[in-house]
Amino acid sequence: MCTVAIAGYADRVGNYAAALTAAGMGWTVTLSAAEAARCDGLLLPGGGDIHPARFGQEDRGSRDIDPALDEAQLAVLDAFVRAKKPVLGICRGHQVVNVYFGGGLIQDLPTAADHMARDGHDGLHPIRIEPDSALHALYGGEATVNSSHHQGLAEMGTGLRVTAFAPDGVAEAAEHSQLPILTVQFHPERMAAPWARPGMADGAPVFRLFRRMAEQAGA
Repeated sequence: MCTVAIAGYADRVGNYAAALTAAGMGWTVTLSAAEAARCDGLLLPGGGDIHPARFGQEDRGSRDIDPALDEAQLAVLDAFVRAKKPVLGICRGHQVVNVYFGGGLIQDLPTAADHMARDGHDGLHPIRIEPDSALHALYGGEATVNSSHHQGLAEMGTGLRVTAFAPDGVAEAAEHSQLPILTVQFHPERMAAPWARPGMADGAPVFRLFRRMAEQAGA
């Protein structure tokens, strides 16, 4: 069984761990690059905002900044990039990957209200998925996903391309041209049973794809 390092705080990653288990993967929660490097894949979970200094900006509306978490996640990501091991970034993780590769973020989207949770539930919106992408193979050209964020990707990091867009143009997924890296702005762990809601895509295929990526990397 392949094992995934979840680079986050143990009391905040239960849904991610459950989704990995359901997809047939083992997991460990760690912010140690040395410990994480023993795993077959890396999951960068959602959370608060990255310190804007990481992408060359002053604070213009970032929230819940945790510089120690930024430092630890970027170090773990660096270890996986150097080893060319698979990475799945979700929400904050999607943004961390872009910043790592030299990209930027929009600190507070003009259309943030269209992406934020409401009444305790994630927002829902459609995405347009680019052909010849990992998500297109899973969902085709369109899907309805959840949403709970107020930031988005700006200029793209080196080697990354946007593979899915929200109606307002926000980057909803990205892939690396040479490395096994997939990132999504939405939360597939909350789109799979038992958290799935009517009308939205099943998030479980994202985790099954990640398992295949990890298995192929370890073959």
